[in-house]
Order: sequence, then structure tokens, then C-alpha cells
Amino acid sequence: MNPLAEFTTLLGLTLWLMVPVALFFLAGLSSWLKNPLKIDHCWRIAGGLLLGSMAASLIVALLLVIQPSAGSGNTTLATLGNRIGLYPDGIAVWMALMVAFVGWVILRYADTYLSQDPGRDRFLPWFLVTIASVLVLVFTNHLLVMTGAWIGVSLALHHLLTLYQERPQARMAAVQKFIVSRIGDLMVVAGVIFLYLHYGTFYLPEMIANESARAGGSEHLTMASVVLALAAALKCAQIPFHGWLIRVMEAPTPVSALLHAGVINLGGFLWLRLFPVFDGFTLGHLILLTVGGFTALVAVLTMMTQHSVKHALAWSTCAQMGFMLFEIGMGAYTLALLHLLAHSLYKAHSFLAAGRTVAVSASGGFPQAPIARRLFLAGSTGLVAALILVQAPWIVEENAILGSLLVFAVTASALGIPAGAGPALRFRLALMALLLVPVYSLLHLLVGPAVGAHDSPIQIPAVAYVLGTMMVGLLATLSLLIQLGSRYRFARRLCGHFRHGLYLELPFDRLTGRLATKALEVPSMVRRVPHHPFTLEKRS
Repeated sequence: MNPLAEFTTLLGLTLWLMVPVALFFLAGLSSWLKNPLKIDHCWRIAGGLLLGSMAASLIVALLLVIQPSAGSGNTTLATLGNRIGLYPDGIAVWMALMVAFVGWVILRYADTYLSQDPGRDRFLPWFLVTIASVLVLVFTNHLLVMTGAWIGVSLALHHLLTLYQERPQARMAAVQKFIVSRIGDLMVVAGVIFLYLHYGTFYLPEMIANESARAGGSEHLTMASVVLALAAALKCAQIPFHGWLIRVMEAPTPVSALLHAGVINLGGFLWLRLFPVFDGFTLGHLILLTVGGFTALVAVLTMMTQHSVKHALAWSTCAQMGFMLFEIGMGAYTLALLHLLAHSLYKAHSFLAAGRTVAVSASGGFPQAPIARRLFLAGSTGLVAALILVQAPWIVEENAILGSLLVFAVTASALGIPAGAGPALRFRLALMALLLVPVYSLLHLLVGPAVGAHDSPIQIPAVAYVLGTMMVGLLATLSLLIQLGSRYRFARRLCGHFRHGLYLELPFDRLTGRLATKALEVPSMVRRVPHHPFTLEKRS
């Protein structure tokens, strides 16, 4: 092993690891300090640490390029990473860059947003603990550490969701999420135990390297896929466990941005990290395909009927998480990683710019062109996109269902023609919609190497294709009906039901609501400690 290469690699990995450690330390320090000036220094130091995390991630990315076979575990980077408990692969680098960048943007926004707010000093420590826990979850090569970080993210986020104790609805929603998250934690713990029983180790690189154990399969491996799929569905607020996501909109905007742009994606990351330990298509994949596809179908149509910007964004998150899990269920891991990264950036901007969006929407939009003209242009544009994908099926990993989703996206983009648009403007709009195909293919090529070491095609059973085709067909049909059928009584009634999410959250929401109500009941002789909803003390 080259001493210079070893020293450089060890230095880069040490910097990578020290950032979450420093964030934990800074979180404790900022919660202990009382001097406003020193707390302001902590805000600035936190921003610097997140920038440092991005720099360290870029160094690791450069080392990955220099040592392209790091995923096989026989290079300096992989060997040294394993020694200090890190798993330095492409997925970890992309996730670390995204987490640090989104965290840095939200931190800068919150510094101004929470100025003069009494919750400002409480926000910083728990925000830093959340970000640091996510980074540990992304970096580690040990499943027990990953499980602890998974639980730590949820517990820290709970303190952010209850930042304003005077809002009873926010407290109720936070406790409902707390209950759902604890169920998800139990699923993750069970999944890790099942994986240990099958492989005999908690180290992820050893599991991935043990091809004979993976190919053999077992009941333990099947059960691991099932419980981890349920854990991902709970974390990603999939139907019917999604009611809390709509209600936590009472939280401050930076907290909503952190939840929707980062934390809720972790269900997808869990599978992107662990899919190499499974042998092809599992029962867990079928659960993700079914639950994710159904959630995406309902949530997209519900989002289209919302009047509140924040509620539309919440349903959008629910839908996008459904699409991501649907893609994982179809074995399109590169597409799922790209979806995760793009959604994080998009949703962080959407929440932080929600006020501007409301102002723009209040001014009214452009009148739309006649339905026949819009359908003709959208249909023609979608047909061209379909012909491109027929000639280059590798763009969608040779999966007809994923190709139909991309065609559907292109068609929907070309559907919003304003009234009075001339031929030149219509052509430019259609061309911009078609650009989704080459842009997606370029991004796929950029992100693909991150999962390339393990991204061998899996055999999708016929039942998965049938389910996927039905869901995409229903999505296209009902979306068109809601978008264009407002003149019909049936369509208006359908919109009314979809506006309430088809009431699918009610059974689980009532159960968690009763549990949350009991958790928040306080005897008359005690009072709640400020900002700690489960801590009680006697009245003086």
C-alpha cells in the first residue's frame, strides 16, 4: 500500500468522520450556553462545519474516482474506511453532499427566519443533532450504528416538531408521528436481527461480499425484506400511515423543509443502502411496489385538488416518496437515488419559498388554451418522447413501466398551454417538455456509477409488471379526468373525495390520535415542562 496514498485517504476519511462528531459537540455546547453572542457564534460555526462536510465529501468522491473499484473492498479507500467504521461508496458521497448542502441552506434561512423568536435557541441544538445523526446513518458500515442513528434522527426531529408548545395541533401531530416512528424503529431493529441471523455479522461490507449466503436465501432474509419494507413505508409516510405528515405543517417553515427535504427520504435510503444484501426480487420489493405505487396514485390526485399551498406540498412529498419506493420495488435503484436527490433539493426550495409561491398564486394565472389544442400538443409531445425511449430504452433501464412514467411526465408538462400562444411559443413549450428526456438521461449517467458496483438487473415477476401497468394507467386516466373534466358532475364529485385523500388516513389516524390524546393527558396536580411534551413536574 502506497504510504502517501494511505495518508491522503486516511486524512480525507478522518475529515469526513469528524464533521458529525463536531456537530454533536456543537449541539451540546449551544444548548448549554446562555450568552446570545456566543450562541450566534455557534450558528456561524455550524454553517462552516456543513461547508466543511461538503468539502470532505468532495475529497472522498475524488478518491473514489482515483480508486474506482472501492466498492469491491480491495482498495486503500475501502480498507481504511472499514477500519474506522465508514462505508465510502458513491451512494454515501451523494447523500452526504445533499444532506450537508440542504442543511446549510436551511440553517442560513432559519438564522433570519427565527430572529427574535423565542424558539431560536432551542432550534439550533436539535437541528444539529438531526443533521449529525443523518450523516452517521449515511457513513456507517455497521448495522447497529445505522439503527441507532435511524432512531436518533427521529427523536431529535420530534423536539423540532414541538418547538412551539402553545400550538396543540402541532403537539398532537408530533406525538402521532412519534408513535408511527417507534413502530418503524421496531421494524428496523427486527430487520437488522434477521439479517444477522442469516449472515452472522452486522458489518455491511461482509454481507455484500458473501455471495454464497445471499444466493442461497432463507426465511430470515425474506422476513428481513418484509419488515424493512414496512419500516420504509412508515418513514416515508405511505398510505395508510400518512395522516401525521399533513398535520405537522404547524411546525416552523425550516422544520418543515428539513422534514420534507431530508428526513422523510431515509426510508428510500435504507433500501438503497441494503438492497445488495438481498438476492434479486423479494417479498419486500413487492410490498414497496404495491404500497408505493398506490400511495403515488392517490397522493398525486389529492395534491391536484388542494387549495392550500402547504397541504399541496405535503401531498406532493407523499406522492414523490411513493414513486421512489415504487422505483425501488421495480429494481430501478439508480432512478430511485436520482429521485431522492432531486426531490430533496426541490422540496427544500418549495418550502423555503412557500411565501413567494402564495403571493404568485394569489395574482392569478394565465388563462389556458382550449382543451382540444392542449390535448393535441401534449399527445404529440408524449408520442415523440415515447419514440425516443423506444430507440434508446437504456435511458429507463429497459423498463417499459418506468418509460411510461417518463412519457407521462413529458405529456403533463406540455399540457399547460396558455391561451393565445402562437405556433412558435407552442413549439418552444413542447421542446422544453421533451428536454426532460435528455436531461434525465444525463443525470442518470452522472448518478449511475454510485450504484453501478451492485446495480445488476433483477428479474421482475409478471405480477409486478401487471401491478405497475395498472397503477400507471389509472394515474394517467384519473389525472386527465381531474385536469380536464371539471365540467362533468362525476369529475367534480371525484375531486371532492380526493381533496380529502379518499379518507384513507382515518382508521390509523384515529388509533394514533387516541394514543396521542392519552399521552398528552396531564393530571391537575402537575404541569408540563416547557418544550418537553412528555416531561411532567409537580406544581409549586
